[in-house]
Amino acid sequence: MSSIQPCELPNQALLARYAHGGAYADCYTTDIAGVVSHAAYVEAFYTGAVFKLERFLLARLASRPSTDAQVRQLAAGERDTFSAWKVEARTDDQLLMCDLAGRTRSWLMVAQAPGGSGPSSTRLYFGSAVVPVVDKASGEARMGFLFKALLGFHKLYSRVLLHAARSRLARAARAA
Repeated sequence: MSSIQPCELPNQALLARYAHGGAYADCYTTDIAGVVSHAAYVEAFYTGAVFKLERFLLARLASRPSTDAQVRQLAAGERDTFSAWKVEARTDDQLLMCDLAGRTRSWLMVAQAPGGSGPSSTRLYFGSAVVPVVDKASGEARMGFLFKALLGFHKLYSRVLLHAARSRLARAARAA
């Protein structure tokens, strides 16, 4: 997974609005040979084996089932909800999803990879944001113990998800 690197959010990132004001936001990136459409990236990300485990858990524990057909509709811009998320914002090259509780965001973006004189390559971005809860008594925004306890796992899981999507896209390109 050394090809997955943390990076700053690009200026045009739909997730950038959460990088300030007490929220947590992260961004990971990797490059892949060839031109990858945003729709192909979204589909590869949400239909991979690793994410299917998350989908399975959401179906069983939160009564939020989902299908690969729904993912394809989401990727094509024909659907604005998926499992435990809704589309918060979308452009041709980005998708920002918000969980139904409004606490977390997931963001996917594709861009032409910079530099290089060889064949075209695509930069895949994946980021997340967690919005703090405001303590009603003090008015103070807090991330909470659970966030702090799971942050290391979240960072690893983010890298694993991006690596899995990249691998699926690379396999599909080789098969084509």
